[in-house]
Amino acid sequence: MMDRAALRLILLGVFLISASSQPVKKKQNVDIYSFYINSTVTSRYATTVITSRVANTVNESQEIQFEVKIPKNAFISKFRMTIEGKIYDGVVKEKQEAQQQYSRAVSRGESAGLIKSVGRTLEDFKTSVTVAAFSKVTFELTYEELLKRRLGKYELLINAQPMQPVADFKMDVHIQEKPGISFLEVKGDLSSDDLANAIKTTRADKDAWVTFYPTRDQQTKCKSCGENGLNGDLLITYDVERPNHQGEVMVSNGYFVHYFAPSDVPRIPKNVVFIIDRSGSMSGRKIHQTRLALLKILSDLDEDDHFGLITFDSEVKTWKNELLKATKENLEIAKSFVKEIRDRGATDINAAVLAGVDMINRHPREGTASILILLTDGDPTSGETNKERIMANVKEAIGLKFPLYCLGFGYDVNFDFLTKMSLENGGVARRIYEDSDADLQLQGFYDEVAVPLLTDIQLKYTGGTNLTKTSFSLYFNGSEIVVSGQITDNSVESFTTEVIAVSKGSNVTYHETVTAKDPSDVPPENEDFMPRLWAYLTVKQILERQVLLKGQEKEDEKKEALKLSLKYQFVTSLTSMVVTKPQEDEVEVADKPKEGGEEPRPPGSTDYSTEDYYGMESADAVLPTMSVPRVGSNRFLLPSAGQSKPLCFDVPAPQKLTLLQDSASEFSMNGEFITGQIGFIQIAFHYKTNHLLTISTSSIRYQEGQNQVEFLWDQEPTQHNTEGVSLILRSNEMDVTMGNIRVVILLHKKNGEVFLWPAVRQQPKDVGLMGILGKAEASYEEVQGSQTLKIMDQDVKASLEDVTDYTLPSTPVIRCWLVPFQAVMQGDISDFTVTQL
Repeated sequence: MMDRAALRLILLGVFLISASSQPVKKKQNVDIYSFYINSTVTSRYATTVITSRVANTVNESQEIQFEVKIPKNAFISKFRMTIEGKIYDGVVKEKQEAQQQYSRAVSRGESAGLIKSVGRTLEDFKTSVTVAAFSKVTFELTYEELLKRRLGKYELLINAQPMQPVADFKMDVHIQEKPGISFLEVKGDLSSDDLANAIKTTRADKDAWVTFYPTRDQQTKCKSCGENGLNGDLLITYDVERPNHQGEVMVSNGYFVHYFAPSDVPRIPKNVVFIIDRSGSMSGRKIHQTRLALLKILSDLDEDDHFGLITFDSEVKTWKNELLKATKENLEIAKSFVKEIRDRGATDINAAVLAGVDMINRHPREGTASILILLTDGDPTSGETNKERIMANVKEAIGLKFPLYCLGFGYDVNFDFLTKMSLENGGVARRIYEDSDADLQLQGFYDEVAVPLLTDIQLKYTGGTNLTKTSFSLYFNGSEIVVSGQITDNSVESFTTEVIAVSKGSNVTYHETVTAKDPSDVPPENEDFMPRLWAYLTVKQILERQVLLKGQEKEDEKKEALKLSLKYQFVTSLTSMVVTKPQEDEVEVADKPKEGGEEPRPPGSTDYSTEDYYGMESADAVLPTMSVPRVGSNRFLLPSAGQSKPLCFDVPAPQKLTLLQDSASEFSMNGEFITGQIGFIQIAFHYKTNHLLTISTSSIRYQEGQNQVEFLWDQEPTQHNTEGVSLILRSNEMDVTMGNIRVVILLHKKNGEVFLWPAVRQQPKDVGLMGILGKAEASYEEVQGSQTLKIMDQDVKASLEDVTDYTLPSTPVIRCWLVPFQAVMQGDISDFTVTQL
């Protein structure tokens, strides 16, 4: 594979994009001669355009890849490829209207293949096109997002890692804020050393410009840079002036937007109850990090706050039966309790949340704000387990008197359930990613809700219609309420806003009248941002409400969101972008992933970032070594021709993977493994159109058409034969032959864990099989005097490591050369993932 040009940008709390042009073959075959990223932020609404120009410099056609990572909250609104003067535009269509193209993509296994979730905040847009000899291609992608204020600031984080110096590399960020910019700061790896000279910051009252134009030479001269070009972060932090406590109102083109973030009100003492899951699945690092976070959070409580602690498994345990004042003495006793929280038992979410509601209801305090925070990592498995009844019970008990925030810990949590329960009760759900910084994620969420300033906020607009959300239960210091709408009479001279809220027990009112005919101070090229901002916010909020609506109301709102998505060409969950390529009108379909639907990939534990790992391609340059296993990864062996030591590589969990596929014989084998566990929990075989074999750690089910046979692992040895299929069950082994492919699935029981591992015993010769296990062997040469291997003419850093060989019942430990996944598989891990087994 070839070099990669990547640029990542965050425009939101953490608002990160990565763009890359990844040509194939060798470094000198492709020239990324121009790479621009241009982001314009107009009144918090960011429009970002990424343009990559790539030349095929050899006398043969080759495939060139374009990849861009965008924030999950962003909507793609344009994608274009220009080849030899001809433009190929992506077109956003309603999903059903795109069904024909969608079906063709599905038949090739490309459903939702252009956009995939890749981490905490990212979606990965990736496509490729074949470019003729000595020809060029230009990729251009646009996406849009409303920046969200967190903890008093907006952040733009730019990570640059092109994997080669680019001759014409430019990044331009222009921030326009009508009330003025109160502060702006630029820092990060890329603002140090020689690269600091490439950054220019220009400030005016209402504008700020940040440019980053590093020369080829500068792109190799930062702490983490080298012959592969830039590799580091640039962080731009800013906020706006807030001279008017009524908020900032802008009117343009028959639309308005109101930003409301008062800071002239006293903090409201809070009543906060933490409901902590201590079931068995929280064992180990999860419960340890929860304790760390709670100890820090307790230290940050103000003395006039009141708090309660509830832990639960199949039983509910309250630290104290009532809310206690956050005195120094009480906090020390609470910390002692937190230090002793241990994992055990099942998960009774219903009883635990109702106990928290009861604790708050029994101790009402005038002039305070109450908050319920639930932290759990699993489904309800004890007590009331019906999720609909749990949600009904909680909704009735809370009665919209205070919000419930649900924090879902890890990858296996039922995030849809937590999202719905939060939204029904005026809160939000947040995923806490299972990684080394999980305690900081928990603290970060708490910091956002630590200082309530207003409750029961209602916003009213005389002469406004088609309004976005206007009712909010709480406003927290450092955040911002945004309302947008249309003006019923575009000829009105003035426009009036009114905000009614409760501040520390007393009502407060904010009035503001703006002259509608005033110029908006928005340059003509950006004057359409207001209707796009309104449409973005409207669609976002409708899609969030969909889980709560039913019947005709649900359908009506869905139609409205679809209409706006099509009008503004937003790729949302209701639309698809159809991308037609020049190769015989090949079609790809881009569908926005569903949060909680596709499992996010866990961040790694190595020195380089998750995006580096997933996006890296083997290249002429030496790839980073992987000296330690990744957290939650499985290590695979690959025999090597003519060498004493095999290669090995890590695959991160959780994943659903294509393990082996032979299109000619209509055979495929997929497997699934999860975080924190060795091996696979389930493996599925597909053969022809009517054979399905599903193997889990508890049972084995084989379907042939309408016929079904089931085996248990501990039963007597048995054999089952049918046309082209042979199944032989032995002690802890399932021997599967389908056509000319034979695989043995071994059931391992080790250190209290039970898992599956596949061993390919026979496969057709001289046939290129797809999948993680598709290579029978690999070849490499050791480069004398260094821990470097030459694999397929590429120099790859390697380290000698031990690996347990689970393809044998005896599980011997073998010494192997550990290399990056891409070095042996010649592709990204996302190329081998599937959405279902």
